[in-house]
Amino acid sequence: MKQGLSLRVSQHLALTPQLQQSIRLLQLSTLEMAQEVEQMLDDNPFLERAPEEAEREGFGLEQSDTPVTLGDRVAEWSEADGGSPAAEPAVAADAGEEFTPIESSWEGDGSVDMRPDDSEWGGDALPRLSQRDEDDTASAADLASEHITLQAHLHEQALVLRLNDDERSALYFLIESLDEDGYLPEPLEELAQALLTQELQSRRLSLDTEAQVAREAHWLQTLRTALHWLQHMEPAGVGARHLAECLKLQILEWRNSPEAQAALAMCDQPLELLARRDTRRLAQLCNCPEDIARTALARIARLEPKPGRRFSDVSRQAVVPDVIVTPQGRGFKVQLNPDVMPRLRVQDIYANALRGNRGEAGNGLQQRLQEARWFIKNIQQRFDTILRVASAIVERQRSFFLHGELAMRPLVLREIADELGLHESTISRVTTAKYMATPFGTYELKYFFGSALGTETGGNASSTAVRALIKQLVAGEDSRKPLSDNQISDLLKEQGIECARRTVAKYREALKIAPANLRKSL
Repeated sequence: MKQGLSLRVSQHLALTPQLQQSIRLLQLSTLEMAQEVEQMLDDNPFLERAPEEAEREGFGLEQSDTPVTLGDRVAEWSEADGGSPAAEPAVAADAGEEFTPIESSWEGDGSVDMRPDDSEWGGDALPRLSQRDEDDTASAADLASEHITLQAHLHEQALVLRLNDDERSALYFLIESLDEDGYLPEPLEELAQALLTQELQSRRLSLDTEAQVAREAHWLQTLRTALHWLQHMEPAGVGARHLAECLKLQILEWRNSPEAQAALAMCDQPLELLARRDTRRLAQLCNCPEDIARTALARIARLEPKPGRRFSDVSRQAVVPDVIVTPQGRGFKVQLNPDVMPRLRVQDIYANALRGNRGEAGNGLQQRLQEARWFIKNIQQRFDTILRVASAIVERQRSFFLHGELAMRPLVLREIADELGLHESTISRVTTAKYMATPFGTYELKYFFGSALGTETGGNASSTAVRALIKQLVAGEDSRKPLSDNQISDLLKEQGIECARRTVAKYREALKIAPANLRKSL
């Protein structure tokens, strides 16, 4: 085999650690981004939160990478060392070396006005200060607005009951065993075993088999008594083991009437009949007139299937927008939410101490310092990209911000990518789990993208607008004669939108709208 040398030219893509971090930060949600910042603050000693807003300068990545000149460096050292630039003779002697600025911070509030004559970023937005930071004493309004859980609400009611120690312990155990919907998912036998184990461990007792069986039977009977008290508490239906029992507990609060008796009998039947609203079949099984069965079924439909729903913590489910859009003049102002923008900078003391260390011991610390600078720069780039994409969306979907979702136009990721000079995958990452606050509500950025449906005039209608139109048609229908998917498709064709029945069914299911037979009122 003959050996030889040859030259070959090839191209390949190499992702540097800085680029990998930039891509990863771009696809994080607001909550994940906050967690990433906290993790980086704990791991990197050169990174810290900026206590105040830095003095306003030019915004953007170009300004953040501008090197500091030798004259600025000498002036900085002169101020720090009492006017003696000789403090750093080795560095000052090298006049041809560029020096990366030690401190980086987020500049401006990231706002842009959608007007032709706008060339300035918005004014600085101060970080929000909570009332607790200014005054440790909570006001009455703060205490009143605190969330009350279902368990706390039930414990307050249990205080007025006359119970012995075992009954109170069993009732407390049942309340703490409820799920977020107010149901008791575990059977009483398992709870009795858990109570017995807890009692033996707390008192450090050891019983023989016969004594354990007797004690477990005692706890089981006590739990049944406690369950009786629990199921008579407010909200009605709490402590139920299944949906039928939950409905029965609420029906028992009605006055004794033929409708109440029929409703109780209906709950003993298969729930599929209730879901289908099969009045005739239910009347036959419950041995009651059909009109009474219809009235009872209508009242059952108004019951609460999840008693603990109103005690759920709504604040945990609130969406924090990344971008805020507000009307301004004839256009709209697009700005980043200052509450989600981290204020970070490089730690001055550690960075200045590392400046004079050129040995091998400082190489690892120098890498951590560069990592902190990369992190700040990538965060700036993330918010800059989000703002650019959001501004392009607002410009393309101007009709939506003026007239609502019925005026939404078709839009695909490629249009925004071509306009901004980015890849479609980048636009997909930016629009995932990022939210925009608009005059009509808060929406995910992906909401503004939709496929096109043909019209009779040869134009296109957005699928988002079609779904909004379907929702509007269903909201205005006669509840006694709801519109079928075929009828909705015909109504859309009358308005010039070509939408097949299967497409209507797909959009209806996406909107979580029940079929016509389940929307029919009795």
